[in-house]
This record gives sequence, structure tokens and C-alpha cells, in this order.
Amino acid sequence: MDLFSPVSLGDLHLANRIVMAPLTRLRAGADGVPTDLIAEHYAQRASLGMIITEGTFPSAESRAYPGQPGIVTEEQAAGWSRVADAVHARGGRIVMQVMNGGRVSHTAITGTDRIVAPSALAIDGEVRTPQGKLPFPVPHALTLAELDTVRDEFVAASVRAIEAGLDGVEVHGANGYLLHQFLSPASNIRDDAFGGSPENRARFVIEVTTAIADAVGPGRVGIRISPSHNIQDVLETDADDVAATYGALLDGLAPLGLAYLSILHNDPTGDFVQGLRARFGGTVIANSGFGTVTTRDEAIDLIESSHADAVAIGRMAIANPDLVERWQGGHPENEPNPATFYAEGALGYTDYPRLDESVLARA
Repeated sequence: MDLFSPVSLGDLHLANRIVMAPLTRLRAGADGVPTDLIAEHYAQRASLGMIITEGTFPSAESRAYPGQPGIVTEEQAAGWSRVADAVHARGGRIVMQVMNGGRVSHTAITGTDRIVAPSALAIDGEVRTPQGKLPFPVPHALTLAELDTVRDEFVAASVRAIEAGLDGVEVHGANGYLLHQFLSPASNIRDDAFGGSPENRARFVIEVTTAIADAVGPGRVGIRISPSHNIQDVLETDADDVAATYGALLDGLAPLGLAYLSILHNDPTGDFVQGLRARFGGTVIANSGFGTVTTRDEAIDLIESSHADAVAIGRMAIANPDLVERWQGGHPENEPNPATFYAEGALGYTDYPRLDESVLARA
């Protein structure tokens, strides 16, 4: 197999193994409704094997950023339907990442009277809000009954995404957001069935993912994890605990028959990640590029060395709407402009140039 060959991830059939990583871009405005500009952005990248959307909030309380899109209201679902139609019209596949930000937020962002987390522990630092930078607030520790509500919000959002025409959903269990907060002993100090031991800390992530798989079919569901990412005060620094926690998580997920497992880690070929891959027993998307940009050569090697079934690409997918064509033909790449990653409008979003037709004709 090679990077440009087809692959099936459960019910998701990809024309190639280059996947667009979920990328926060904050273009949805105050109402969280995906716009025509967002539809154009994703449609431009439809030649990628699969697009994973930016993290999308399943409830007002779970919104992490101003400008983040949601999948709560009818208007938001209709916006996503237009996005899916635009991608499908160009032959692409698109999966929604469903994300509860947990304590990575502020009531000035959510418009609610609280933010939530596994435990009442605030992040040390400041958050950008429409009112400027403010200290992260102390979150409300979710009760057992409230955990059921949060799980049901994930499920309802996933069903809404499928009904809107997206091809699948990805459960966001990474990058310091709510589900990742449950996995870490630094952010989860509960003393009930969802805290304490590695098995208990993994329990809520397994329950949420199982409920989503039951609702929309496991072949349409993936999950993203980022062990030892150590971001947003979700610290995982004890190697033995990390191994036990993610081992318990994978043991709970493996029987579900999910479409894929996406692993963000700086050493995708190492024993730890490859051990998780074996434990999962299904198709795995590798993503090494949070700290450094994943290159064409690295992506090719990950597939040809059988260390992954597909590769998630972030910044180069932002800068190159025709990344597949560029990489397949060995053409030069546009460089991403980080100053526009979290800006507004088309600049740095839909205006990156495609390869000139004359270049493709000579290829």
C-alpha cells in the first residue's frame, strides 16, 4: 500500500490515505452557524481522502471558543448540511469532530452560567473571550446525573451530524478538552466510578463512544486521542499511568468495531503508539504534526512502513487545498500563514492558490 492508494475505515471509503486533521479556524461567528465561506473552505479540500472538521460543540455549555461552530440548533445543522453537500459535490468525504471543551472555556464564551469539568480544578492561565483575556474560571464538577446529560448531548449531536449528511463523526478525546480531562489524573481527582484508577478515568470516554456507536453505527465513528500531549493543564507525565490508562481505554473501545482510532503523538512509529494500535485491532490514523509540520516524506514513510493506515495532516492542508495533487506529483507547496489561522474572513482560509493548470499538464 502507499499514501495515494484507497483505504476503508469502517464504513468510510477513502480515495487516498491523506486525511485533513481537525483544525480550529473560528470562522462561524457568534451564532456558531457554518457559513458559505466555511463550505467553500472544506469543498476546496475535497480531494483529500477524508476531511475531519474542526471541533464542533454539542451544547452551548461545551463551546470552547468564540467563532467555533456548533451542532445544536437547526440553523447550525442546516449550515453543516450545506458544507457536506459542497464536499460531496466534489467527490469528498467529511466527518464531524464532536468536541466538548469542558474547562477550556469561559461563561463569556458559552453564554451559560457555568463551565464544566470532571473536577473543580481551573486551568492556570487566561482565556481569550469576546471581553478580552480573562482568567480561566473554576469549573463545576459534573455530577453522575450530569454525566448522563453530557453523554446524551454527544449522542444527539452525532445523530444530528449524520442527519445533516456528514459521513461520520469523530469523538474528540484529545488536546486537553473534556474527555481528555477525564483521562488525566491531573485534571480528574474524582473519588467515584469515573475517577481514581486508570480504568475508572477511562470509563466515561468509553461510555460516550459506545453510546455514539450504538446511535449511528460503529462503522461511522472514530475517536481521537493524544496521550502525553500535556496541554491545557491536562498532564500525563507518569509513563506507567499513561500506559495503564490508555490500555484500559483501548480495551474498552476495541470490541466496538469503530471506523478508526486517530493518535496524535510525536513518535508514531514507537513501541507505545504501535502497542496501542495493536490493542485497538482496527485502522489507525497517525498524526505527528502538532509540534512540527508533517512532511510528504514522513507521511509516505508512515504508510509504506505499515506504521499507520492513514495520516492526518494539519498545516499543509490549510495552505494547500490541492495537497494530494501536489504531493502525488512532487510539486512545490504553499507555506501556511499562522497569523491567519484564527482570524476572520477569507484571508488565509479560502485564498491559498492551487497549482496552475499548466503545471499539472506538464506533470
